[in-house]
Amino acid sequence: MKPALFLTLALALLPGCSLRSSLPILGTVPAFELIAEDGQPFHSAQLEGNVWVADFFFTTCNGPCPRMSVQMREVQQATLDLNDIRLLSFTIDPANDTPEVLTAYARRYKAIPARWRFLTGPPDALRILSSNTFHLAEVGGSLEHSSRFALIDRKMRIRAYYDTSTTNAIPQLLEDIRKLRSEIL
Repeated sequence: MKPALFLTLALALLPGCSLRSSLPILGTVPAFELIAEDGQPFHSAQLEGNVWVADFFFTTCNGPCPRMSVQMREVQQATLDLNDIRLLSFTIDPANDTPEVLTAYARRYKAIPARWRFLTGPPDALRILSSNTFHLAEVGGSLEHSSRFALIDRKMRIRAYYDTSTTNAIPQLLEDIRKLRSEIL
């Protein structure tokens, strides 16, 4: 058997592996540095090699944020056996959502710090991520944001969005996480 044919057959037969998932590439997340709930700098390089889920929220939200945080906790619990999954919740209210406030919020939702981080930082940096990169929120006085989650692959590419107000959002997200984990880079 020719080496090239053998390699093709071997890759095709690998259980649970695929060369690419069917998820499109919707954008790229630029390098960023913010402040985590523990008051320490958080750099996007800490996400290298991980698949991650992002959302935008604020701690005093009486709208979708509490539901979204419960759903993020569900994702955290459902992926506990997957060491390469991270969750990031970015505040859109950095003036009020200090590291101390974010720590209390993280405790309320039983966030595991090694898996789920809550980020704040300069309004301009958050604005670039929320508006220009993810297209999910506006950092400023309006406190308006989407209730969608974003799924990001190991190469910092946005691969899907999930409308958390629908019943199938979290099951679909979990299925897509597993698809991305099986991609051969």
